[in-house]
Amino acid sequence: MKIAAILLFLAMYVLMTMFLNRRVWIVLATALIYIVSGILPLRSIPEAIDWNVLLMIGGTMVLVDFFIQSKMPNRIAEALLDRAKNVMWIIIYMSLFAGFISAFIDNVATVLMVAPVGIAICRKLKISPVPMILSIAVSSNLQGAATLVGDTTSIMLGAYAKMDFTSFFWMEGRPGIFFAVELGALATVPVMMFLFRKDRQRVEAGGRTQVEDLFPTWMLLAMIALLILASFIRHKPAVTNGMICCILAAVTALRQVLKRRQADSVMHAVKAVDYDTLVLLFGLFLVIQGITQAGVIDDVARGIASVGGENIFLLYTIIVWGSVAASAFIDNIPYVATMLPVIRGITSALGVEPYLLYFGLLTGATLGGNLTPVGASANITASGLLKKEGYEITFGDFAKIGIPFTLAAVTAGYLFIWFVWS
Repeated sequence: MKIAAILLFLAMYVLMTMFLNRRVWIVLATALIYIVSGILPLRSIPEAIDWNVLLMIGGTMVLVDFFIQSKMPNRIAEALLDRAKNVMWIIIYMSLFAGFISAFIDNVATVLMVAPVGIAICRKLKISPVPMILSIAVSSNLQGAATLVGDTTSIMLGAYAKMDFTSFFWMEGRPGIFFAVELGALATVPVMMFLFRKDRQRVEAGGRTQVEDLFPTWMLLAMIALLILASFIRHKPAVTNGMICCILAAVTALRQVLKRRQADSVMHAVKAVDYDTLVLLFGLFLVIQGITQAGVIDDVARGIASVGGENIFLLYTIIVWGSVAASAFIDNIPYVATMLPVIRGITSALGVEPYLLYFGLLTGATLGGNLTPVGASANITASGLLKKEGYEITFGDFAKIGIPFTLAAVTAGYLFIWFVWS
């Protein structure tokens, strides 16, 4: 049974890498085989699904679409243009702006918000949008690990490790992963200054976008505030955070219908939800529970522990840079879902706290996707937007930006987390 579980799991990964557009069906098919074959017992299915994670992602995506429709992101981008001296600095500002947004909302949603603004700017300046859009994408991936709500992998870690919103900032008397990510973001600024040193054309903001509705902005801010407050409530229901996101999304949608008479905007927001990601996670929860039931996770934990022995620095290094390498070619969602119980097994065997390795995993897995154009959903989204504009992105085009970004950011975060949490 264990061999079958491993072979099915490896086959799922290979097929997901080969057929990105079919990955949802591949995962669901694998989960179904696990259930039918008895690898995943029926009684284990309810405990396998993390509804809190699914509700958080779904509710946030609806809110983000209302935020986009309000045109507030465009207005903020124009304010950044006013402060840019030339093209190099607008690329840097737009990248940092995308990173800031991505710390609180989904990376793909961030790219969909910011990239169209960047394309419009490049069209006005009659320059290629490729450097700016790819920089926006990799910055979005970078900052996604900064907070509990910034990325699916962060949500998964928070749920698995019972971490709340404030844990990413300050935990057990020490700075959290937020500061490691921000240090990594600062490390990318000199990289961008070097990469785009020849782009010195002057820029001007031009006209002003009129924000149509401030309510979605207030709702997003309210979501962040409520998630912070909820993090202080002990023994709260498991779906608390998910319900906060969904209720605020529902309130915003109801207002659009009753007060603004904009039912079309509600339908647009509902359609904008990335249902593929939600279904993918649903299937992955089942698959991961299956390999856990089969004892595969325990075997992997023992294998990694045997390589690193009791040398926690070696284990930490293996997890960080191994995660970078793995996430460059495979989706970091199933990878993180697989590794979280592995890390718990390792640290339990060694009798140490898991947070050093948890943060190392998130750092490597989140930033590793920036090595290749298929390593993260945000990169795939950005490449798709550029393709619509007539720009085909090659591996080399992406590597020129993604590799130096990744090396600078991961190295900074890797060192910070080690010295603070070792």
